[in-house]
Amino acid sequence: MSCVQLSPDSSLLLVVDVQEKFLAPIWEAERVLARCDFLCQVAKALSVPILATEQYPERMGGTHPQLAGYVGDPKRKMMFSAIEAVQAQPRKQVVIVGIETHICVSLTTHGLLAAGYEVVVCPDAVSARTQDRHKLGMERIRDAGAAPAHTEAVAYEWCKTADNPAFRDMLNIVKASQF
Repeated sequence: MSCVQLSPDSSLLLVVDVQEKFLAPIWEAERVLARCDFLCQVAKALSVPILATEQYPERMGGTHPQLAGYVGDPKRKMMFSAIEAVQAQPRKQVVIVGIETHICVSLTTHGLLAAGYEVVVCPDAVSARTQDRHKLGMERIRDAGAAPAHTEAVAYEWCKTADNPAFRDMLNIVKASQF
């Protein structure tokens, strides 16, 4: 696995299927939603584009209201991979949050890696219906070559320096975050 060094100019944040009906049975759903919200706030403060997908929204509903204001117009999908939402973007670093770790997050990660993207998955902002599914999903993601990173680590990596004009905003987001 190569070392991924994230840049706010090369990265985008992909929020995979964080829909209320999907989130309800998720292991540690409150943590996942809070960490997704955290990274969306940071991405916005640092001008990192945010993309989102919704799996079969006609049946499963839209993006969770707590995140809807950050994600613009989510890409509807029926496939389990969300790679199509990213392919039109010129950025080649993708930070992934969302659900479920062992299905849509994993398949998206594998597809992006195969297409030549650098992929970071945030274990604190992804999950599955059970802890073992989450754990196995993260193991497979890491084994495939994606870099796991905590959402706070991603925030500081995007910010790079305390001299960054957005550092104070980001620091306030960090201090206000839960989990």
